[in-house]
Amino acid sequence: MDMITTNDGTQIYYRDWGSGRPVVFSHGWPLNADAWDAQMLFLLQHGYRVIAHDRRGHGRSSQPSQGNDMDTYADDLAALMDQLDLQGAALVGHSTGGGEVAHYIGRHGTGRVANAVMISAVPPLMLKTSSNPGGLPLDVFDGIRKGVAENRSQFYKDLAMPFFGFNRPNAKVSQGTIDAFWAQGMSGGIHGQYLCIKEFSEVDYTPDLKKIDVPTLILHGDDDQIVPIDDAGKLSAQIVKDATLKVYPGASHGMCVVNADQVNADLLAFLSR
Repeated sequence: MDMITTNDGTQIYYRDWGSGRPVVFSHGWPLNADAWDAQMLFLLQHGYRVIAHDRRGHGRSSQPSQGNDMDTYADDLAALMDQLDLQGAALVGHSTGGGEVAHYIGRHGTGRVANAVMISAVPPLMLKTSSNPGGLPLDVFDGIRKGVAENRSQFYKDLAMPFFGFNRPNAKVSQGTIDAFWAQGMSGGIHGQYLCIKEFSEVDYTPDLKKIDVPTLILHGDDDQIVPIDDAGKLSAQIVKDATLKVYPGASHGMCVVNADQVNADLLAFLSR
């Protein structure tokens, strides 16, 4: 397996296919790089170099007790991009990965980045606060922590239903998609995944969004039951200076799988501009 070793000794797994312009993917919680299969295969076939890593504590990367925070996630992404010496890259993040993309730019700038894409992403802030009244209350995230701590295997099977919108009337349920979601979740470590809940829910990415100075595409479904669009994609599009928001009517949080053809087409069109 391809790995880099970070400054604290953590090994980060990554896949790197093709030789064209680089597109770097950051996955959502509690998944791994396999969540990007549909996008990576599609863009590879269209001449792009596609790269995706497993966040520390997730998938095939190390499961250290330290560094399970967004600052370190962003620094791990920077270490990968530096080691591969990527230039003019497109950063694409889904859900928590959208926060990772924003925070990478906030901490490391856009010297290696040509544009960014955030899909069903958590910025600017998921948690309800006095300054973010549209956010979700803390007990929602405490419930996620409880589910992970008590029986994460069952919790991930249950979570897949609203994640992909399979709990909606007349939804076409894919058992294979549920199984893949569960397998990716269980490939990571409970400790890192538990700590990551705070990072996707309580980190305020507003300062990072304000630093994004490259063209940015924001894709979000208006039936996202995990990261509601009104306090996420719509707000981010108002904060990022050069952002284009595209709303997918009726789409779920798992739009990269359920609506893969549309997402792929939108990515290709954006990258080809």
